[in-house]
Amino acid sequence: MKSKIVSVLIAGAVCLAAAGCGGGKSGADRAGAEPKPAGTVLPQRLDEPPALPDEKTEPSPAADASFSENLEYELRRKTRDMARAEGSITAECPEDLASKSGTTTTCKTTFEGLQVEWDVRIGDKPAWSRSMVTFTAAPRQGILTRDGVARLLYGNFRGSIDYALCNDIPKAVLAPLNSQSKYRCDVVRKGEKPSGFPQPVRATDSGPRYY
Repeated sequence: MKSKIVSVLIAGAVCLAAAGCGGGKSGADRAGAEPKPAGTVLPQRLDEPPALPDEKTEPSPAADASFSENLEYELRRKTRDMARAEGSITAECPEDLASKSGTTTTCKTTFEGLQVEWDVRIGDKPAWSRSMVTFTAAPRQGILTRDGVARLLYGNFRGSIDYALCNDIPKAVLAPLNSQSKYRCDVVRKGEKPSGFPQPVRATDSGPRYY
C-alpha cells in the first residue's frame, strides 16, 4: 500500500510542476514572452567577408615553363576555387611528367598547410591548338574555409541575409568531397530570429555548398 501512495504523490508533484506551479506567473505573462527557437542556436556568427581578390594576382608561368609547372599553376587555381578564400597555396607534380594523352599521375596541393591529392589524367590536344593540352583533375578530398562558406551564404541570400550562425567552422579544414560535412549553418534573414534548424555545408571541387 505504501508504494502505491508514493507513486501517486510523485505523479501529482510532476503534474503540478508541468502546470507551472512554482512560477507564480499568469498565462498572460507567458503569452507575452518572446518565443525561443525550437532547435539549436549555433555559436559562431559569420558576417559578410570582403570580396575575394582577383586571381590574376598570381602571374602565369613563363613562356619556357615545363608542362609540370603549367599543370601546377592550374591546380593552384583549382585549389583556390575549392577554398574560396585567401591563403597560402602550393602545388607539386612529377617534374618529368609527359604531356602525352592518356598519361595519369598524382599531384599534391596544399592550402594553409592542408594537403589534398589530385588524380590527374592528360587528355588530347584540342583541334584549335597544337600547343595546348587538355587534362582532368579530381581531388580525393575537399577543403572548407570559414570565409568561403560566408561568401557562399552572402552570395546565395544576397539582399535578404542579416548574418549566419555556424558550428565553429575553422579558418580552413579538410572535409569529405561532395557529401555532408560535420559543419552546419543557419541563415538568419533580416528582421528574423535564428530558426534553430541549420543545414549542412559540403565541400566540392568548385567551392562550398549549402544544402
